[in-house]
Amino acid sequence: MKAVIQRVINASCTVSGQVTGSIGKGLLVYFCAEKGDSEDMLEKFFSKIVGLRIFADEKGKMNLSLSDTGGGMLLISQFTLAADISRGRRPSFDRAMDAESAERFYMKAFEILDSMGVQAQRGVFGAHMEISYVNDGPVTIIADSENIFHKRMSETGV
Repeated sequence: MKAVIQRVINASCTVSGQVTGSIGKGLLVYFCAEKGDSEDMLEKFFSKIVGLRIFADEKGKMNLSLSDTGGGMLLISQFTLAADISRGRRPSFDRAMDAESAERFYMKAFEILDSMGVQAQRGVFGAHMEISYVNDGPVTIIADSENIFHKRMSETGV
């Protein structure tokens, strides 16, 4: 799994002219499930994201998490995070999980976030989305299951 996490002042997703998700202060998270990922990894992965201390406290230090601030999350599925650009100029997406399984992971993520008390908004899986946001900081963090679970892709059989 991979995620690009951005601390935002606000963010929204529009599909075919309709807003599908919108948040105020919180996190915009682009999320990708990859081959070899398992559903039992999801809770730890999102717990890590929700618990990241990347919001300023009263002294201006990044010391508060999304849970501490009560902010929202806009979670966007984005298989392009699995891109391999090591050869040629056309990215390979062979590492991305198949669409049916990836959509199941995406929907399961909302169940997990709900159980954590996170107000999560969404895009539309597989749709062409327009994402608007104001990055706060800017603060942008990349989360990778290889780092969180200390696993290499070769260990997962991919």
